[in-house]
Amino acid sequence: PLFLGINCALGAKEMRPFIEEMAHISEFPVAVYPNAGLPNAMGEYEQTPEEFAGIMSEFAQEGWANLMGGCCGTTPAHIKAMAAKICDLTPRKINLQLKLRFGETANSNSGPVIVGEGIPFYSGLESLNINPDIGFLMIGERTNIMGSPKFRKLILDDDFESGLAVARQQVESGANFIDINFDEGLLDGEKSMTHFLNLIAVEPDIARVPVMIDSSKWSVLEAGLKCIQGKGVVNSISLKEGEENFLMQAREIRKYGAAAVVMAFDETGQAAELKQKVEVCSRAYQLLTENVGFSPHDIIFDPNILTVATGMEEHNDYAVAFIEAVKQIKKFCPGALVSGGVSNISFSFRGNNPVREAMHSAFLYHAIHAGLDMAIVNAGMLDVYEEIPKDLLELVEDVLLNRRKDATERLIDFAESYKAEGTRKIVKDTKWREGKVEERIIHALVRGITEHIVADTEEIRTKFDLALEVIEGPLMAGMKVVGDLFGDGKMFLPQVVKSARVMKQAVAYLEPFMEEEKKKSSEVINMPKIVMATVKGDVHDIGKNIVGVVLGCNNFEVIDLGVMVPCEKILEAAREHQADVIGLSGLITPSLDEMVHVSGEMKRQGFTLPLLIGGATTSPVHTAVKIVPQYDQPVAYVPDASRAAGVIRKLLNPDQKVQAAEDLLQEHERRRKAYQDRNSERKLLSIQDARENHTPIDWKNCQISKPAFLGLREYEVEVETLVEYIDWTPFFYTWEMKGRYPKILTDPKLGTEASKLFEDALSILRDIVEKRSFQPKAVIGFFPANSDGDDILIYSDESRKKVQTTFHTLRQQVVKADDKPNQALSDFIAPKDSGRADYLGGFALTTGAEVEKMAGNFEKQLDDYNSILVKAVGDRLAEALAEFMHKQVRDEWGYGRTENLEMEDLVSEKYRGIRPAPGYPSQPDHTEKPILFELLDAKKRVGIKLTESYSMSPASSVSGMYYANPESRYFAVGKIGRDQVEDYAGRKKMSVSDVERWLSPVLGYDPRS
Repeated sequence: PLFLGINCALGAKEMRPFIEEMAHISEFPVAVYPNAGLPNAMGEYEQTPEEFAGIMSEFAQEGWANLMGGCCGTTPAHIKAMAAKICDLTPRKINLQLKLRFGETANSNSGPVIVGEGIPFYSGLESLNINPDIGFLMIGERTNIMGSPKFRKLILDDDFESGLAVARQQVESGANFIDINFDEGLLDGEKSMTHFLNLIAVEPDIARVPVMIDSSKWSVLEAGLKCIQGKGVVNSISLKEGEENFLMQAREIRKYGAAAVVMAFDETGQAAELKQKVEVCSRAYQLLTENVGFSPHDIIFDPNILTVATGMEEHNDYAVAFIEAVKQIKKFCPGALVSGGVSNISFSFRGNNPVREAMHSAFLYHAIHAGLDMAIVNAGMLDVYEEIPKDLLELVEDVLLNRRKDATERLIDFAESYKAEGTRKIVKDTKWREGKVEERIIHALVRGITEHIVADTEEIRTKFDLALEVIEGPLMAGMKVVGDLFGDGKMFLPQVVKSARVMKQAVAYLEPFMEEEKKKSSEVINMPKIVMATVKGDVHDIGKNIVGVVLGCNNFEVIDLGVMVPCEKILEAAREHQADVIGLSGLITPSLDEMVHVSGEMKRQGFTLPLLIGGATTSPVHTAVKIVPQYDQPVAYVPDASRAAGVIRKLLNPDQKVQAAEDLLQEHERRRKAYQDRNSERKLLSIQDARENHTPIDWKNCQISKPAFLGLREYEVEVETLVEYIDWTPFFYTWEMKGRYPKILTDPKLGTEASKLFEDALSILRDIVEKRSFQPKAVIGFFPANSDGDDILIYSDESRKKVQTTFHTLRQQVVKADDKPNQALSDFIAPKDSGRADYLGGFALTTGAEVEKMAGNFEKQLDDYNSILVKAVGDRLAEALAEFMHKQVRDEWGYGRTENLEMEDLVSEKYRGIRPAPGYPSQPDHTEKPILFELLDAKKRVGIKLTESYSMSPASSVSGMYYANPESRYFAVGKIGRDQVEDYAGRKKMSVSDVERWLSPVLGYDPRS
């Protein structure tokens, strides 16, 4: 294209985050043509030329645009004022080093076709890029009038506004697409589709995801194509009416820039058998790519999921045929995607949701492993595969995989008697129940006992005029006791979280009463509000959740926005809720830059709130050096939950906030000066000199072990096997109980509560083992490798003629004493000119999405304690799996079979070899992670995906590389110089500014100088 741009729909102010994002990712010139603000109630635009020009000049000063103009509401005066402001400014520099994200273009008879290394992509207001790490895609079916009785009734009642709520719920529940269908005899399908899509277009929280226009009528599909924003999907076209009609529809779809679902249906009817499915899809693929110029990535085949267990023998192989068809379509139609409507498979058991849910989950498990990319499915009708009872799973898979002739009869018999299991009750000592209700409530809060809190809350409610008085009186009195005990060090964090669980349940019970009272009273009661979020690109939230619980216990209203929250959503929530404080959290180093960005936006948008910074990757130095200069209001680094409430109280107290802000500024200035002094004194070698001082290894005589196999292997490990590999010390640190395991259990101060916490963790762990709730998975690989300077070459096979991929390492540049080397990870791999054949290992592993699901179930029960406990145990199991797999790897590699190490030795890493990870001190660059994931096929094999900041999801995941050299050691790269950054950028084919952004924490210079 000549340029990419945004015009109309929004004013310049509202366009800002989108044009900023486009400027960073576009390899083409960027154009921006906003309206003169947003129209008023009369449809008029009130933004003056001066206001318009001021905002547009900001875009130009930031270097975000190449072409600038105006759309609705702008006049010659607006353009003249803008031109005067920007005429002397430099246009955006086009980054020629940006790769084409969606592949190179080639020509067909009908125009350009995307080929090569591109990826499928779709979009609403936000882009959905189908990269290897995105995972399985869900298509929301509840806005399909054929699939949702509720939606059908709303639309037939002409209640389209309520229909929007159904669409919104689908998006909020995680649907990647929303499938919209109005095929109903009583409706005008074209009119309904147009009206509903236009309603969606002005709802950004819905319109952000791509739309799948679904109809059996071409006129309805075309009406939808005329309305959708971004790049949507047509569902569907087929060869049912012959090639001429098929090609006509395909050309129209391509003209509108959409993708298409292609049904396995031809002139002879619906493809039911495997051979016919593959033949029809292959024929359609050839027609679309050769005759129409369709990109393979814009073709989504639906090979027909048909109902099994109907009692008709010829239907018994339908599931198997679909699963095998997925594999063959992927083989014979490269680049195309495969989808299907999952609910069809279980239609024989309609009315029996437990069996249907098990069938859907088991079917998806096998279909996804075969290569299924997406499906129309109700996520609420899915079981976790590993949690399906074994007896039911066996019967379901007998049917799906057609493993025995009587499979249908056996599943029908079982379905008749299938009942869900009941829940286990826990019995507690009830002597304290003899006291007054006020005493019982305080006792329950301090002890974290939930069993009787609802009954006690109702009993005490009758003694007060208002339900709110119960919260402000006895409940807060109990929480004050908790807060005082915690502040005095007489209660510990796990106990506080349990107390919060009790408080939440009591408040939840009182909420309906308070809602009624609000209607009768104009009095407003305000508690200090804090908006909290894990920043964009980061999935970790244990620390944030703990801080939120502690603040809730201290009479703060916490609005927790969750994880991966973009800047604009944080600031929008702060305005919406009239927040008193904003809190940002992050665990991975790219989150630091996002925090800097948020703080800068807070200043630009005129916020005056205090800003709290926390999370494992944050530090007081980074806060002082990078964040504070961006925001001229109080910024506080909060290292742990116990300090958060006290810091906030000082910053909000009218009598203390001025002095508190001044104290913070002085502390930040002291840290900033100390940092600058250290940096000015730190001497760095040139990268050339640092390379000369590499790790000395005698490659001629060095022992190099060859792995037992090359390539990839997948492993599933029982949780029970991992228990002995758990390092429990970090578990206690998560709960701010600092001490080494097992000594902490007998610590004079911490021992009692640490032991209770440990027993709770073991109880959760026993439950996980007993129910097989988690299924830890790993993929490991061994590859022929040699180093080439600071790079590591991975060869496609032992002939070492073709380089499959390259890892890039960073080298220490700090001047070393005592002739110590300036190390890089490439030092531990034999150089390509050494004549030695070496190897590198890689791994990606996870305890799985089951951790987050179990934690989420506890959260729904208002049980923060067990939710955090599950996540903490999940993290420990992931690290235990990493330790276990490394032991297996040392055995497979052959050099670890005689180790005979105790667990303490494993924790202390008293073995040969290392397993460093991208984003950690030995290689602080997270952008190396996608190279590793592609090499391991990690998304497909173990279900781990990477966020845009390369955080791993699920959060309880670990990845890295295996080095076997006896000389390999962990080290920290430390500060690096501009010369290495420029060299590194050239090797990775990235811009220097992008590398500086990703490596910001280790830069030994100021990029702005």
